[in-house]
Amino acid sequence: MSQDPAAAAGPISEPSGMEETPEAATSTPVRLLLVDDEPGLRTAVKAYLEDEGFAVTTANDGEEGWTAAQAQMPDVVITDVMMPRCDGYGLLKRLRADERLGGTPVIFLTAKGMTADRIAGFQAGADDYIPKPFDPDELVARVRNVVRRQERLLAEAARFADADIGAMARQITEIRSMLGGGGAGGAAGSARKPVSDVKLDFTPREASVLQLVAEGMMNKEIARRLETSIRNVEKYVSRLFIKTGTASRTELVRFALEHGLVD
Repeated sequence: MSQDPAAAAGPISEPSGMEETPEAATSTPVRLLLVDDEPGLRTAVKAYLEDEGFAVTTANDGEEGWTAAQAQMPDVVITDVMMPRCDGYGLLKRLRADERLGGTPVIFLTAKGMTADRIAGFQAGADDYIPKPFDPDELVARVRNVVRRQERLLAEAARFADADIGAMARQITEIRSMLGGGGAGGAAGSARKPVSDVKLDFTPREASVLQLVAEGMMNKEIARRLETSIRNVEKYVSRLFIKTGTASRTELVRFALEHGLVD
């Protein structure tokens, strides 16, 4: 790339330190993975983001970024598009296909600024897209925005983690009865859609979590059953909410049963 790497990030100004940020308010800083083949840009942006309270790991290209992502499990990935060996699209494809990393927010950072390129980035699954040159403050704002959005989704899932499991089990039993029983429930059951009518792309782990949610298990129990962390279960449940367009576990179970997605 011919453009001056440091200039691509725009003017670097000292952070004011006046506003309390989500990463500063918690003991564990937000983990960012910055992937770019321009050394000057990596150094400048890494320093600025660290001054803003983020924990930043860098990688030279998509291959190194993929290795770093698997080891670090970042909260957000910021990646250039045009890179040697593995470009940003290749890295994004790997992230989205991975059970652990599939829900990680990804921000594309690239010299390309044409509308067609932005559309291609969003269609590939990117959460945001920033053309170079960019203002570092804008990058920080966009990172914080995707972090807050992710935290809201996790918080929504966590709201149900301590729900009364007996009540949840009764609701699930009632839903199953309505969809598969006789009378009015039988009418609902006869209208049940086959799986082929529902265009959803669940990972194997998401499908496992969905099945266990439908069995009435809460996040702690699912984490123990799948030998993973509660945080990971929360991420899977949040992604299930997004993919199914539901907003609660009860809605999620009803959706899954209506469309034959669980036993």
